[in-house]
Amino acid sequence: MCDFNNLDDAAKQAYHKQLTAAANALGGQNYFLQLLEAIRKTKPHPLVAKNSEFKFSRGAVYWDKVIFHDKITLLLKVRIKESERGNLLPEKNDSSYKKVLNLVRTLKPITFDVKPKNLKDGDGFTMQAFDIIDENTTRLNPLFDGIFFCSIDTVKKVLNYEVKN
Repeated sequence: MCDFNNLDDAAKQAYHKQLTAAANALGGQNYFLQLLEAIRKTKPHPLVAKNSEFKFSRGAVYWDKVIFHDKITLLLKVRIKESERGNLLPEKNDSSYKKVLNLVRTLKPITFDVKPKNLKDGDGFTMQAFDIIDENTTRLNPLFDGIFFCSIDTVKKVLNYEVKN
């Protein structure tokens, strides 16, 4: 999703709808962008938190399993190549295939719950790290990618996207 300009209009519109729905469930675009800014400022990466939660001024993100730093490092490396080949998994004969497959097996069952602090702001939402297309094709969930890895400018582009006629 981070290469938003290279996507076709249908994919752009789908990502726009998905991110807009998530932003509205958190209290609006402003609160959603505050979440992203808080995540970008946090070092080390919030996903490696030992208590499996990340709190920010307007809410929190919870997940149900500790994620180790080596998994995040590998994910950062392979997500760049995903846009080129349309698949997070490398070819089966690639030397990194087994590591990436283990990464997917580790992170796939984890559910991420994003909840606003004030219940009046919305119900929050849940997401997973990956979208499994078939046994050989796995993609990073665009919402997960946008929240934890894409630049804030790219997410703003997605949120402000309008269909061209």
